[in-house]
Amino acid sequence: MISEEQFQKEIDNIIANAIREDVGDGDHSSLACIPDTATGKAKLLVKDEGIIAGVEFAKQVFKYVDADMEVETLINDGSPVKYGDIVFYVSGRSQSILKAERLVLNAMQRMSAIATKTNSFVKLLEGTGTKILDTRKTTPGIRALEKWAVKIGGGENHRFALYDMIMLKDNHIDFAGGIAKAIQKTKDYLRETGRDLKIIVEARDLDEIKQILEAGGVYRILIDNFNYEDTRKAVAMIGDSCLTESSGGINEDTLRKYAECGVNYISSGALTHSVFNKDLSLKAV
Repeated sequence: MISEEQFQKEIDNIIANAIREDVGDGDHSSLACIPDTATGKAKLLVKDEGIIAGVEFAKQVFKYVDADMEVETLINDGSPVKYGDIVFYVSGRSQSILKAERLVLNAMQRMSAIATKTNSFVKLLEGTGTKILDTRKTTPGIRALEKWAVKIGGGENHRFALYDMIMLKDNHIDFAGGIAKAIQKTKDYLRETGRDLKIIVEARDLDEIKQILEAGGVYRILIDNFNYEDTRKAVAMIGDSCLTESSGGINEDTLRKYAECGVNYISSGALTHSVFNKDLSLKAV
């Protein structure tokens, strides 16, 4: 996984790029009618229900736009919220508040939706010992925000990108000439380049599970698109050799059944690619 320092750099880049995209050579709506000396205060108002996420991100946005802005937090990331709740107050230059407004809302609305969906999956898994993972099926350019939201919702992050973990999927295996060759070539590559990366290998059937176990040296086996019966068989075959992960169209209706097969993890792209933004507003007070 990437380091905290790397992750923060991703967040910094998101903020800088988003402000560049939105503000350009100036917020002319505000510049036209609000004096640069004017100060004000606004509240982050919830008009929905779920898990709030993005409060700490919002603070970073306000600081980037104007270091003199002050935030009074009433509700922290990961807390349940309902219609009418006030999450925080921000005060400072009126122009600065308006400059930051849209980025804060866009990010928090999406992050809260992801955190809420993740939390619902976490609750469905209670008592099973199985953990929910996100995927790389994220919105280009804001992956760090979406993976942050998964953590806030109680889930865990899969690899961040292509560079922080090896994941041999069906195409890698087919292009490499089979599972044994793909795994051996990967081990050789890691040794030759001096890289210390964990290896995950996708299995399409029980025979591939057997081949992966024979090759050895794998951190986790991705049991992809298996039915319940074959998932249980795969878990039994793997035992303590490595960790297990189920994936492939798993939803709220099937999530717990797969967990009860004994897998360590379930990964779901739906956490980030199939959510509806929560309704939040930033209102002057």
